[in-house]
Amino acid sequence: MPAGLFELRKDAITGWWVATVVDRAFHRDRFATAAAQIADGGDCQNCRLPEGDGVRLRVLKDYAFHVVGTEEEARELDQRFAQVALDGARAAGSWRTIVAPPLEHRPLHLVGSAIVERLVTGARDAIQAAREANQTDYLQVVQHWGDQSGARTNHLCLEFYDLPQIPHRIAEELGGAARFVIREGECPYCRLVRETTRTRNRLVWEDTDSVAFAPWASRSPFELWIVPRRHEADFGRAGEADIRATATALRNVLATLARTLDGPPYNLILHTAPLRERVDATYHWHWEIHPRLREIAGLELGTGLPVNPVSPEDAVEELLARTAAGSGERSS
Repeated sequence: MPAGLFELRKDAITGWWVATVVDRAFHRDRFATAAAQIADGGDCQNCRLPEGDGVRLRVLKDYAFHVVGTEEEARELDQRFAQVALDGARAAGSWRTIVAPPLEHRPLHLVGSAIVERLVTGARDAIQAAREANQTDYLQVVQHWGDQSGARTNHLCLEFYDLPQIPHRIAEELGGAARFVIREGECPYCRLVRETTRTRNRLVWEDTDSVAFAPWASRSPFELWIVPRRHEADFGRAGEADIRATATALRNVLATLARTLDGPPYNLILHTAPLRERVDATYHWHWEIHPRLREIAGLELGTGLPVNPVSPEDAVEELLARTAAGSGERSS
């Protein structure tokens, strides 16, 4: 079998394809990459803004998105932009960040549960507030960790992007999940939880509330999803038990990644229901973790086809082996 064989795998929810390399031996030294620090000159703005000692909400831009559409639509908008109010110019949304206490530059898995719970609670509250304001369509919650992830700070924080549109990835998940429910009679994420815990070949971590696994059509090396066992579409409705369970899952799964890959850079992304749509029966909120371990190559740029050089099965095997070595016993 020639080296570098691609196995084309299909995401059962979105229908998108991924090219997974399945015949190449995994070499840890190619992917174990520590998150690089941001060169901030010793001045961390999130340590001093806003003032206070605890977890704080910082507004970076009140209006972060100006919808101009196509080039032709943008030219038409330019002709009348100076003569209309900001809301009439289709400016909307905001860019905010909820920051950990001053001097908290440790990765998320190393801080106490209380801080993580307060950060996650801030995300829940931001979604609720955005829905009540009824001015935008989606609140995207992300964490960038390490310079390679696009982070602009070394400070532990979650960022909120209040968007005037539903992101393409979320829209594909919404449509795919609805079609899955019509075809199969159940939520696809609930099925993923059930099947992953049954087969266990891509299972990384679980407790009574959450399941973490590598998806079948992983788009990047060591991509992981954290999915709650209880069906719920909207993270804005998360209760205190959900907050605690989320904090526990995030700390455990990110700690596993850190042990295996030397504390890698990553993007943590919350997928939840849109602000103006009710998708209770078909969608299921979850977190995605994408370690940033490689550059995007020409095949991906030219085709839009993600190429994953590490199969999810190999990734999980490595994660569990490192976890077992660290604990002195094999994970079940």
